[in-house]
Amino acid sequence: MRAIIFDFFGTLSDPSAEADRLGTFAVTAAALGVPADRFSAVMAEHFPRRATGVYGGTRDTLLAMARACGVEPAPERLAAALRSHRAGAEIVRRPRPEALGVLDRLRGHGYVLGLLSDCSSELCEAWPETPYAPRIDAPVFSWREGRLKPDPRLYATVADRLGVPPGECWFVGDGGGREHDGARRAGMRPVLITNDAYPEVRHLRTNPDSYLPPDRLPDLTGLPALLGHA
Repeated sequence: MRAIIFDFFGTLSDPSAEADRLGTFAVTAAALGVPADRFSAVMAEHFPRRATGVYGGTRDTLLAMARACGVEPAPERLAAALRSHRAGAEIVRRPRPEALGVLDRLRGHGYVLGLLSDCSSELCEAWPETPYAPRIDAPVFSWREGRLKPDPRLYATVADRLGVPPGECWFVGDGGGREHDGARRAGMRPVLITNDAYPEVRHLRTNPDSYLPPDRLPDLTGLPALLGHA
């Protein structure tokens, strides 16, 4: 096993930050002049299209979401919403406490590291400035690829970019998007991060996986030992 591929939200990012998402949406909605509950509902409804690049970048996506709410924002409102939305996205993507240290440790053991994330434009646009970027050898984003997990082409893409056959890859995630079944079908060995310490956000996992892999950990701290590096 030469590579480890990670999910992003709730796996590398702090699971507790997911609870902040609605609050950040409310700030963006206020900037656009849209009711917060309506904006949040539209963002959720349109996630599959947002996360596959249908609306383009964050500015154009916010404009499309405002229009879906029946509002045509003035340019200054849209600019303010873009600033607040990007600031909110930074909050939501903060690393879980152990994430960066575990990534560094695994790289020190010689693994190449990949990322496979169902995400909208905010993460892609900000990626080079995040603390994750220098630690991940091959990031693959649904927004850029135009497809969502568990599409087998995503798993093939990240393995190819790492230069490692799927059978030599671990896949580590919290179970959204049926990602573990997709990894298993791709020939990878999946690991479930159960996030037992964060029961308050478990219901936020979208399209949860019915397949439960035998390898399960409450967080990332036990991952090196699972891989044989106690």
